[in-house]
Amino acid sequence: MKRILVVEDEDAIREFVVINLQRAGYDVVEANSGEAALQKYEENHGEFDVAILDIMMPGIDGLTVCKELRKKSGNLGIIMLTAKTQEMDKVTGLMLGADDYVTKPFSPSELVARVDSLYRRVAIAEMREENNFQEELVSGDFVLNLRNRALKKKGRMIELTQVEFQIMEYFFSNPGVALDRTNILTHVWGEAYYGEEKIVDVNIRRLRMKIEDEPSNPKHIVTVWGLGYKWEA
Repeated sequence: MKRILVVEDEDAIREFVVINLQRAGYDVVEANSGEAALQKYEENHGEFDVAILDIMMPGIDGLTVCKELRKKSGNLGIIMLTAKTQEMDKVTGLMLGADDYVTKPFSPSELVARVDSLYRRVAIAEMREENNFQEELVSGDFVLNLRNRALKKKGRMIELTQVEFQIMEYFFSNPGVALDRTNILTHVWGEAYYGEEKIVDVNIRRLRMKIEDEPSNPKHIVTVWGLGYKWEA
């Protein structure tokens, strides 16, 4: 069963989300606070594919829950629920390890499409692990392991989220090629993605902080002005 953790303190919104995800075939565990979310994660031994986190909650907020869950699992898909006024929180959530965000108000079809897209990435990663898939992509000092989604730079391990892994796999498969934001967005988030292209830029920024010697002066993930990015080993 596809299992998802829904964390939202407003009962009406949480029930709306839960009902629509259940209709789409997901096994849903719900929590009405950040504290309850972390407790349910532990009670279920972390056996979730995706977590949906509301940012604004009393007590432990969604950003803190995101940070804690990401520490516990690099495989978990994380989607933040945000308000239109929470522009900085969207970026913060992505920098803390979230894979995507959905802005309120949202339609059931939009939410389910986002969850489906993220779940497919999680399922592919799990399938590779279960099949002991060990293929690696090598680019200069970097080695990308397609089984455990790990990146090594000169032998040093760099853990990646689902989204970061897919971006790096796309770069490694197209070395030196200028990839525009739309192509990256479609390849990683899927053709049915409803969101904005800036999510690409935030994830690139996060990746640079992990792999570049000088993130502010990147040598590997290079900006192609007016277009997007390219990978240089």
